[in-house]
Amino acid sequence: MPIHMPCRRHRIRRGVLTVALATCMGAALVSCSDAESDGAGRSAVSPAADTRLAGLAQKAADTGSLGVIVRVDSGDGKPVEIAKQAAWTKEDHRIAVSDQFRVGSNTKTVTATLVLQQVAEKKISLDDTVEKWLPGLVQGGEDITVRMLLNHTSGLGDFLLTPEFLPSLTGQEQRTWTPEQLLAVTPQRESAPGETYSYSNAGYEALGLILEKATGSDLAELIQEKITGPLGMKDSFLVTHADGDTDETTGKQHVTGYEPDAERLKAILAGTVDLPEGVGFAGPERPKGNVDTSAIDPSWSWAAGGMVSTAQDWQRFLTALISGELLPEAQLKQMRTTVDAPEEGGGYGLGLMRVDTSCGTVWGHTGGLPGYSSEVYTDASGRRSVAVLTSTNFRIKEKKAATTNKTLVEAATCRMLGEPQPSDSPAE
Repeated sequence: MPIHMPCRRHRIRRGVLTVALATCMGAALVSCSDAESDGAGRSAVSPAADTRLAGLAQKAADTGSLGVIVRVDSGDGKPVEIAKQAAWTKEDHRIAVSDQFRVGSNTKTVTATLVLQQVAEKKISLDDTVEKWLPGLVQGGEDITVRMLLNHTSGLGDFLLTPEFLPSLTGQEQRTWTPEQLLAVTPQRESAPGETYSYSNAGYEALGLILEKATGSDLAELIQEKITGPLGMKDSFLVTHADGDTDETTGKQHVTGYEPDAERLKAILAGTVDLPEGVGFAGPERPKGNVDTSAIDPSWSWAAGGMVSTAQDWQRFLTALISGELLPEAQLKQMRTTVDAPEEGGGYGLGLMRVDTSCGTVWGHTGGLPGYSSEVYTDASGRRSVAVLTSTNFRIKEKKAATTNKTLVEAATCRMLGEPQPSDSPAE
């Protein structure tokens, strides 16, 4: 479920495209106002750079990102907080930096942290087989270890690439999936266990089940007890049912997510795959060929991508993790031991990405669900962090949108690292 331009932010899109093809063959985001958003949170360190960053955020919103939240905490003062949106989206709501957001596969880092806490307590071993914990549930589980699930070297396929799951992903079908059901529709192994990196959401569904079996607690309770509670992440939780993250159920404003309608989606993906007519996302029609995807149930993503959070909350989690607050040194070292993952921009550890940017190496993860895309990173010390949240997934596949979104993420990351923003960025 992570998505990254040009490579690591395509995961959910590749899944949808493959399934759609198989199915066919088988049958100025703003806090309250622009002034408040851009001025209240701006760091005094480099006001010109922060003004430019705000300009890049607006340009990204206007060229396809639709809504953007940027939060940069350099660890030396008041964070930079920027929210921009395309003008027509203000009819739905005005997005604030503090809004809740579906962070998708960033959830994997939480799941991995919980597993490694159990490893530290010697309740789970990284060398335990899946068969030991989940007998008969995962094909070939006797050859797959917990470590392989964590770093995506298990060889497992992904349920996102199945015709059975596509209607739920697009919201055309209202169905509550259990982790066991998702594992049951996961394709056979794509490679031998331990052989190569191959991203699989199915592996993290299995890890969630292992955690519950090892601890006797359900995953949502574990997250609250071990992560969100101790860190004071009051706006973060695991979605466990279809309407579990609406404004009405949480009492807090939630970002509205958008995707292109079927006609626009087909045009965007022309040249990549010829989508069947009518394949698209369910939801209310919105201006400029968009669909509001906020009502699509995200609870199926569970241990692989079911968290809702805010930019500030997730930065708090990630900095606590990387600085050593949540794991003993030995387990944090294991988490940061990576396998080659060029499509992620560097390497993949145990639920953690190493991304080599133009301004330096950062650690974190990406996330993507219909209507939501996110990238959250820290520096190597866990003192500084950056979050870029975008209220669409597929729209940023368009060339211009991809360029401006990538430029924004790069500039925000450089700002976090204290490095000059790239000079070749598009003009504001």
